Amino acid sequence: MRVVIAGAGSVGRSIARELLSHDHEVTIIDKNPSAMRVSQVPEAEWVLADACELPALEASELEQADVVVGATGDDKVNLVFSLLGKTEFGVPRTVARVNNPKNEWMFDQSWGVDVAVSTPRIMTAMVEEAVAVGDLVKIFSFSHSAADILELTLPADSRVAGTRVGQVVWPADVTLATIVRDGRPLAPSPDDTLEAGDELLLVAGADADTDALQKLLVPKG
Repeated sequence: MRVVIAGAGSVGRSIARELLSHDHEVTIIDKNPSAMRVSQVPEAEWVLADACELPALEASELEQADVVVGATGDDKVNLVFSLLGKTEFGVPRTVARVNNPKNEWMFDQSWGVDVAVSTPRIMTAMVEEAVAVGDLVKIFSFSHSAADILELTLPADSRVAGTRVGQVVWPADVTLATIVRDGRPLAPSPDDTLEAGDELLLVAGADADTDALQKLLVPKG
């Protein structure tokens, strides 16, 4: 897979190293000469150019990319890079970093963004997940499909504790994706029994009734 990353900062370099370790082809674009720390990711192809300029993207052969990643610290750059990648070069998948949560509403299909990654929101979700038992926490949102990944730690007196997965009537547009038990992810089968303390990862579509889901999983009281 060929991935082109806009932004040679710590985030862009970290993404590049991870992708390279999985044998992907990576190009990093940045207009700042001081960001060209080639020795830190020598396996990547480095391009000193403005990721918002068409000639630079043409020279980088963006049309051959399978994925582009807007990883700069500037939301405007990440948006424009995603839009150009999607509309001008037909890149199949675009991922954009959101630096300011106030800008999240723009990171959608109208700007060519398939997946928006908001570090502040993810960190907030992780904090909430660490302290909340019995509360649904939104971990991630897919802007392309409007689906959400939700997490809930099952309390001891949950309505479904001790119930087999196949017996649970989940709300429409909700799917149980994973059970994390004792630090290990489990692919749920109909015969698996839900236990107190299980971390449930659920995928909820745009029309899912999260209130009904919360009522299903919360204590019986």
